[in-house]
Amino acid sequence: MGEMNQPPPPPVAVPPPMVMQPIMHPPVGTGAVFPPHEQFHHLAYCVHSNPSWVQVAALAFLHYLVMLGSTVMLASTIVPAMGGTPGDKARVIQSFLFMSGINTLLQTLIGTRLPTVMNASFAFVVPVLSIARDFEQNNYASSHQRFTHTMRATQGALIVASILNMILGFSTIWGAYARKFSPVIMTPVVCVVGLGLFALGFPQVGKCVEIGLPMLILAVVVQQYVPYYFHHYHERITFLFERYSLLLCIGIVWAFAAILTAAGAYNHVSLKTQQHCRTDKSYLISSAPWIKIPYPFQWGTPIFTAGHSFGMMGAVLVSAFESTGAHFATARLAGATPPPASVLSRSVGLQGIGMFLEGIFGAPAGSSVSVENIGLLGLTKVGSRRVIQISTGFMIFFSIFGKFGAFFASIPLPIFAAIFCILFGIVAAVGVSYMQFANKNSMRNIYIIGLSLFLGISVPQYFHEYTASASTGPARTNAGWFNDIINTVFASGPTVSLIVASVLDNTLEFRGYENDRGLPWFMPFLHRRKGYSDPRNDEFYSFPIRVHDVIPSRFL
Repeated sequence: MGEMNQPPPPPVAVPPPMVMQPIMHPPVGTGAVFPPHEQFHHLAYCVHSNPSWVQVAALAFLHYLVMLGSTVMLASTIVPAMGGTPGDKARVIQSFLFMSGINTLLQTLIGTRLPTVMNASFAFVVPVLSIARDFEQNNYASSHQRFTHTMRATQGALIVASILNMILGFSTIWGAYARKFSPVIMTPVVCVVGLGLFALGFPQVGKCVEIGLPMLILAVVVQQYVPYYFHHYHERITFLFERYSLLLCIGIVWAFAAILTAAGAYNHVSLKTQQHCRTDKSYLISSAPWIKIPYPFQWGTPIFTAGHSFGMMGAVLVSAFESTGAHFATARLAGATPPPASVLSRSVGLQGIGMFLEGIFGAPAGSSVSVENIGLLGLTKVGSRRVIQISTGFMIFFSIFGKFGAFFASIPLPIFAAIFCILFGIVAAVGVSYMQFANKNSMRNIYIIGLSLFLGISVPQYFHEYTASASTGPARTNAGWFNDIINTVFASGPTVSLIVASVLDNTLEFRGYENDRGLPWFMPFLHRRKGYSDPRNDEFYSFPIRVHDVIPSRFL
């Protein structure tokens, strides 16, 4: 009975049915959006900061070695076509190096003031070879006499054509054109400054793959992977590998090539393979003089002809286009603001003076900014102006003491080509970084960048392929000077890209799209007017001494 009178057990609490809470996803793009940065954060030294003198000397010598590769390539292309001997080639290389040192010093002191190396430009190949063909059928006592005569004609054409850049630069016409630039224009142009030189990369590596490919792989492993995986052992070792690994790699692969040469690996191969692979086939060391100072009119009195001078103007104009794009790449990798329009204008004018001097001192080609040295700024993370200025000492020294310069010039070209694969790629990637300052989702911008980038690569490729098959460019009128201008201008990727991008960006929906084009960020750097220009411009681009009382303000 007692059990029956007990109260019933309390009811068991039944949990409420589970309600599925909606999963809160983060906003689209979270974790993948990086704000624009005007400067790369991983640079160790920018334009006006300097490493120790020991580091400066080592990096300066590395810059000299890197620019030496393209110098030898250019001389190897034009000197034989002009009828020159290995001795003539050695003297041309000396002239190139001497004038590169002079022009680089001028540009870093009173030009753009950026750490840019001025080097002989491949843009001059077309007009120089055209001049060589004009004298090919003449009767000369020797091939050296034909070479000397061709050199004198080339000198005269370069002296006259250089006036074009002086006019464009010092009249501020080029500056007025540069004020139309925007990040949308600079993105494809800087990309093509690097990508347009692809023919000097792996196609040259493949001419001696057993030397070029190990150099490419070794450079990537030693410079990138070794510092990353061994940084916890010793910071000093990591620092040395990250900054000076190219010197080590060049030495190792060069020694490997010398061993293959001495062991007879190339005794029974074609002459062309021997020229690219052997370390003793350039004949530069045996033919170079011990001491030879380049002097004015060393080949004789210049020969002035109107046709050759007008034809050379195409290459002079191309060098201005290519150097302009290269200056924007240099500014990014050196931690500087984009160069103002007035600075670009005075740089082009000074480039014209440099070409005038090159014509006087017997260099058969004018100069433009060395793209490989721009990539080296990014690879070493040192954008110091002082490094480049000290490198001019190596250029001038080795141009005078020919045997020593020829020793380094005898490095097989596939070794340099492997380095170019890395350095040109860095420059091309810098162009992509300019897009962060414009609207990346604008179809207008995508259209302009895509078309300019593609035509900047495709049009020159057509001209190069046509020239390779027909031994002359697509322009084949009765006016040889006109042919040289057309074939030179449209064989230059940065020139084509800059022309196309400038026209499209300044004519296609250009009003009301200033923000999409990135102009609010870009314009203060291009202008030097007080109250409108960015105050940091003077920090990077002002002259080392007060010259405001001598030079008009529009040039400053």
